[in-house]
Amino acid sequence: MSELRGVGIGLGVAQGPVARMAEPLPAPADTASDRDAEEERARARESVGAVARELEKRGAQAGGAARDVLEAQSMMAEDPALMQAVDERIAQGKTAEYAVYDAFASFREQLTAMGGYLGERAADLDDVAQRVIAHLQGVPAPGVPDPGHPFVLVARDLAPADTALLDLDKVLALITSDGGPTSHTAILAREKAIVAVVGAAGATELADGETVIVDAAAGVVVSDPSAEDLARAQNRADARASAASAPITAGALADGTPVPLLANLGKPEGAEEAVALGAEGVGLFRTEFLFLSSSSAPAVDQQRETYTQLLKHFPGKKVVVRVLDAGADKPLAFLNDAHEDNPALGLRGLRALRASEDILREQLTALAQADAATEADLWVMAPMVSTVEEARYFTELARDYDLKMAGIMVEVPSIALMADKALAVADFASIGTNDLTQYTLAADRLLGSVASFQDPWHPAVLKLIKATADGGRANGKPVGICGEAAADPLLAVVLVGLGAATLSMAPTALADVRATLLKYTAADAARIAAATLSAPDAASARAAAQAAATTSAEDSRPHPKEN
Repeated sequence: MSELRGVGIGLGVAQGPVARMAEPLPAPADTASDRDAEEERARARESVGAVARELEKRGAQAGGAARDVLEAQSMMAEDPALMQAVDERIAQGKTAEYAVYDAFASFREQLTAMGGYLGERAADLDDVAQRVIAHLQGVPAPGVPDPGHPFVLVARDLAPADTALLDLDKVLALITSDGGPTSHTAILAREKAIVAVVGAAGATELADGETVIVDAAAGVVVSDPSAEDLARAQNRADARASAASAPITAGALADGTPVPLLANLGKPEGAEEAVALGAEGVGLFRTEFLFLSSSSAPAVDQQRETYTQLLKHFPGKKVVVRVLDAGADKPLAFLNDAHEDNPALGLRGLRALRASEDILREQLTALAQADAATEADLWVMAPMVSTVEEARYFTELARDYDLKMAGIMVEVPSIALMADKALAVADFASIGTNDLTQYTLAADRLLGSVASFQDPWHPAVLKLIKATADGGRANGKPVGICGEAAADPLLAVVLVGLGAATLSMAPTALADVRATLLKYTAADAARIAAATLSAPDAASARAAAQAAATTSAEDSRPHPKEN
């Protein structure tokens, strides 16, 4: 038996034979075309169009986050500048295959050099190029294998187009050698509740057909397992399946301390599933989808209709709506079209909204109207708040629209350190652990080359979370978590121990987190959290929490009576 370690997604465990993703197509030869330029251009456009339509089709079938990603890939395929680069190479006598390969590779280098969100999209560009070249050559595009039986899929990483339509009756689990907890593969695996371990170095050395155990809870892949190992893993999988089918209860610790479990949603269409999976409300509703596909800000009426559609699913329940979070990886020409060398540190979030306050006021108008028309408990919050003055500005502006609960996102260290002052003016805070980790560790959360730094278990991040919770406690204001960290069951216990009052996550993570919280009391959670704060790094903090959690679990077991 040998082990590979990576980042586990969720608590699942699965076993089965390995099937590896096919290697990419070889680069086309740089030879002169025997067709005229017009014919080659027509071939290129036909294949690009066919691939774009296929990506759109897959996105429509998949829905959710996958649809957004695949629609973006489709637009990328037909980018006019990219097609012009293809045409230029064809005019030089190149084949359509080579022109596509070389033009896409050139754009890939440009995106990689830009870093950030665009740098991360370079891999998506590779996937589009592979699909176009395969179409031109009349061969299947490299993709998910079909060995004819259920299997554990192993790859360097998965393209969104592959992950979106995985056959969950055949794919038992995912293992990737690249990527981190916020990669597309991790996000989509979490959304689809697929057992996955990402960033497992050495995974591509696993052989086709060999049996492995994928233990997401431990972040481990076991190769060459014994019969006893396989039996234990199956027992755990059966127990987890039984727990998932148990009646849904409100989130709480073992001693009855309530910990409301909320859902992160990107569109109203996800509300029904969230309720079915036990969401007690919404901890983060992202409004960007209304704006990103438009050349201008949506009208108040359109926004009101969308917000009303969401709120109707949660009568009497808390729904936290984040106002537009644009800039950085979500640029909007009508909000901020100025070039920024480092947009992640530029005019984004609330900063961008203050520069175009009419857009913010229209959004608050629509939210107030939707609030008046429904029975949900609406809370609104501002993204990327970095100063106490910004917290005061947003809170006072929300009051102008009779919005009773106005809060702030805690995503940068400055506001976490000033939480006692900020929460003297704001009504609540919600911690976005993805960005808080990014800014604390100076590691772009969408850049694979620094994925190892993007770990919310780092004690520096946990200390900032505690500082925020302490600031909330000092002012009698609630502090919740709405970043991906809340979906990690053991980390969820730590977050509660640090002072988080609510946890919000992808709906598919709710069952695992609910079951894990029920194993520990408030005192246990505080003790487990305290163990992480003295650790020197993320791995040590995780190990310390696991050790403390094991001790707490053992202490809670009934002991035989002494004679």
